Amino acid sequence: MKPHSSLPHNQRLLRGQPPTYERLQARLAGDHAERHSEPLILHCGWGRLLIGHTFPSAEALTRELLNERPGERDIALYVAAPQQVLAHAPQQLFLDPSDTLRLWFSDYRPARRPSRGLRIRRVHSDDDWAAINRLYLIRGMLPVDPAQVTPRQEGGPDYWLAADAESGAVIGTLMGLDHARAFRDPERGSSLWCLAVDPQCSRPGVGEVLVRHLIEHCIGRGLAYLDLSVLHDNRQAKALYRKLGFRELPTFAIKRRNTINQALFIGPGPEEGLNPYARIIVDEAHRRGIEVHVQDAAAGIFTLSHGGRRIRCRESLSDLTSAVSMSLCQDKILTHRALARAGLRQPQQRLAGTAEENAAFLAEHGALVVKPVNGEQGHGVAVDLRSAEEVEAAIVRARQFDSHVLLESCHSGSDLRIVVIGYEVVAAAIRRPAEVIGDGRRNVRKLIETQSRRRQAATGGESRIPLDEETERTLAAAGYSYDDVLPSGERLAVRRTANLHTGGILLDVTDSLHPDLRDAAIQAARALEIPVTGLDFLVADASQPDYVIIEANERPGLANHEPQPTAERFIDLLFPLSQQLPQHPPLADMEAPA
Repeated sequence: MKPHSSLPHNQRLLRGQPPTYERLQARLAGDHAERHSEPLILHCGWGRLLIGHTFPSAEALTRELLNERPGERDIALYVAAPQQVLAHAPQQLFLDPSDTLRLWFSDYRPARRPSRGLRIRRVHSDDDWAAINRLYLIRGMLPVDPAQVTPRQEGGPDYWLAADAESGAVIGTLMGLDHARAFRDPERGSSLWCLAVDPQCSRPGVGEVLVRHLIEHCIGRGLAYLDLSVLHDNRQAKALYRKLGFRELPTFAIKRRNTINQALFIGPGPEEGLNPYARIIVDEAHRRGIEVHVQDAAAGIFTLSHGGRRIRCRESLSDLTSAVSMSLCQDKILTHRALARAGLRQPQQRLAGTAEENAAFLAEHGALVVKPVNGEQGHGVAVDLRSAEEVEAAIVRARQFDSHVLLESCHSGSDLRIVVIGYEVVAAAIRRPAEVIGDGRRNVRKLIETQSRRRQAATGGESRIPLDEETERTLAAAGYSYDDVLPSGERLAVRRTANLHTGGILLDVTDSLHPDLRDAAIQAARALEIPVTGLDFLVADASQPDYVIIEANERPGLANHEPQPTAERFIDLLFPLSQQLPQHPPLADMEAPA
């Protein structure tokens, strides 16, 4: 523990003088601090950081916060007397509900084992900035405009990247600020902002490695502590910070009331509890001034009203989809017939029958897929079954979801999801089964649990890797069990299907999609007469014309394809006359990992 005299200055008692803004801020900055000659304002590319104790008065800080530019997010931090600032503009400003945490470097303990498989470096190029913004958009955070960032030589921030050592892909980022360089901080502090990790990354501990790198970089520069701000209910982030030794710091931050911050100052309402697939549509409706009424948040059911038009939705399923089209998608036998009439290529299929009939179908094709006739989210699906015993066991599991079970010929290739809205292709992505990467220490069960927590956090609880018989069978086929320790750097697929609800991940291929695949998806949507659908293909490569269509989905998850404009095209379909307003990403905690 630090001695009392080294505790943050705003923890000390103020005696003998009225607590004016100037005196409170002077205490926060340090009684003997050399005060910065001008108010300190740093631009981070998504908005500005206003260092509260460098402003001469509460009124001056208020004026600067009210100068926030549209589409940006300014943050005033280290505000010792927030009530005096809020009193000047109570309708325009609000007290940020985030917690501020501090790690004194004397309390820091380095990791016992070095991290492998990652390279941490600064931003070097336009491609690096594009990679950062891809991560921020995926996580619902404001992108960075690098042209606006205050240069390092003028006290500006550092942006760091975590790149996969094998592929070179950027899988994490954060921003660090050296307070001594920025505003001659007499306490030689630093702060962390904008930590984001790719939710589809299979490597464990990327966020921790980034934070440790920043800590050790700051220690090397002779700094004393690292501060950060984290939303009060971000349990996953707080667990990481507690592990590293961070403690709560009683200081405050103030932000402007704007659409980006709206959830922070309005609080939970009738839309609280919507899953990401409903939320992305509701957010787009709000941006266009469309009225939203939520009937059942847990089920994702809401009504949109605009210009005398009223449409009910359950996520991306709307009143525009007829009951017949919906049934054609839900019943996989009917789907197969409709697409066959359109001349589209599909696997061979038949209903599960007697053990002898099933074995004969297996012998004809060599490997089978078993799935319930009427199912969703990958429940009851088993892939690449090569023995009669596996087929019969899979049929028993599938019957837990539907009494009718389908057998299909198994085809090799990548799982491709194409989203068609209004009979136009809006997004396409290769879906990959869940996998983990070994670190040489944790067993497969721990790696799956870690990856599953990350997927759940990134998808609002919609995606997780189940520890079930299918996962166990996949591991056994690769020669592993839950208790085995996976060698460092080794990749292990833990599911055979690429369904997102069972931990699958997406790789966007919209721009490289072959025209034949695009045409086949549109033709399939027209054959089913469905205005919004997600079509599942098996392909050798998204840039090649060969395919088989394996499924059609009447309620595709539009949020899975960000930053492709799926929600925008969906609202265009429902309300073609609605005004397109300037786009702002939804609110996310910019100061902590999601």
